[in-house]
Amino acid sequence: MRLLYGTSNPSKLQHMREMLEGLNIEIIGLDDVGINIDVDESGTNPLENARAKAMAYYEISGIPTFSCDSGLYIEGLDEEKQPGVHVRRINNRYLNDEEFIEYYSEIVLNIGHDTKAKFKNAICLVTNKNNVVEYDGDDIADHFLMTSKPHNMRKSGFPMDSISLDIETGKYFMDMNEKSRNEKEIAEGFRSFFIRTV
Repeated sequence: MRLLYGTSNPSKLQHMREMLEGLNIEIIGLDDVGINIDVDESGTNPLENARAKAMAYYEISGIPTFSCDSGLYIEGLDEEKQPGVHVRRINNRYLNDEEFIEYYSEIVLNIGHDTKAKFKNAICLVTNKNNVVEYDGDDIADHFLMTSKPHNMRKSGFPMDSISLDIETGKYFMDMNEKSRNEKEIAEGFRSFFIRTV
């Protein structure tokens, strides 16, 4: 089955292709179909934003479409200060990768120690106007530690990897040659979603 992934981020597109490798699914991105629009992502949680994007891109393309969204939740941070779905947009300004690393390193520094965090992920798949499937279970959430000491390496489009540590090993995500158990579980969660729904 051919699915449009509602993202223009080539790193996210490649990552999803890798997670779903071996399934009978061809994933294309927005750039492949010439879609370049801004979708209102003013939802209060990841699922609302995933739904808004999937519906908008499906209506424009007419191709079965899925979109994902994430919200960042940091242990030890007051609820009103949680980034949630506004991970990159701070004070109405979009942070580039370096600004992102600097901003979140400062938050962890103020907490006073490496701290647990998670990306709560959500996915919405629209195969037609009458068939919309949504999911935001914990098996697709990304649990990790955040540190105030950024790694010197960067991965374009994934700035969090430079300030994230694997919970089990304490290694920076940037230094991990093999996928962590958490990353494997997330991939299995996404694969299970598509096996159930496509």
